[in-house]
Amino acid sequence: MKAVGYVRVSTEEQARGGISLDMQRAKIRTYTELHDMELIGIIADGGISGCSIKGRPGIQQVLEKVRNKEIRVVVVHKLDRLARNTIDALEMAQLMDKKGVALHSITERLDTKSAMGRFFFTLMASIAEMERGIISERIQAAMDRKKEKEEACNNNPPYGYQVIYGRVIPDFQEQKAIRRILELRHQGNTLFGIVENLTNEGIFNRKGKPFGKTQIHNVLCNSPAVSAAKA
Repeated sequence: MKAVGYVRVSTEEQARGGISLDMQRAKIRTYTELHDMELIGIIADGGISGCSIKGRPGIQQVLEKVRNKEIRVVVVHKLDRLARNTIDALEMAQLMDKKGVALHSITERLDTKSAMGRFFFTLMASIAEMERGIISERIQAAMDRKKEKEEACNNNPPYGYQVIYGRVIPDFQEQKAIRRILELRHQGNTLFGIVENLTNEGIFNRKGKPFGKTQIHNVLCNSPAVSAAKA
């Protein structure tokens, strides 16, 4: 019975030293050996979130093998490695069921070939999405509290601001440059025209280099946030 393994870690998990790709691979190899499966490969998505199957080349390879009936089993270490979105998880389960491919999750001891296994799969997929939602809400709440206290959310504040003792305050030189950018735009200059004018006037970006069109565009898009403080 041919099987393919699928492993995934997100960037955050790699940073925390969590469930590594190597550990997942080892678990899958051991599982397939114990269940007399012919493991033809283990496909990985490294440093990619499981919130969607889009943008995950690894899972797309797995699904292609399912569609072509190249395998009979897909093995994952844990269900949330496959997907943390209920709709994606259920659509993949339906595709596998239609093609006669079973999904095995080692941690949950799940086999979708049985009715109970399919029910448990649906339940666990919903729980995984709920957990992801709770984590996102907590992160957003923490970010909102930092903004209310004018605390830095990271070490790279938007152009026009600087971080001093953990607080975000206007950078007067950068604010002056922003006002000049707005003046040039109001005069009808294109993005390229603004870049040329700033370079000729000796006004450069935070790294001391000429502004790029993308940087100018970002400044213009965020112009309502420009401080009224005068340099």
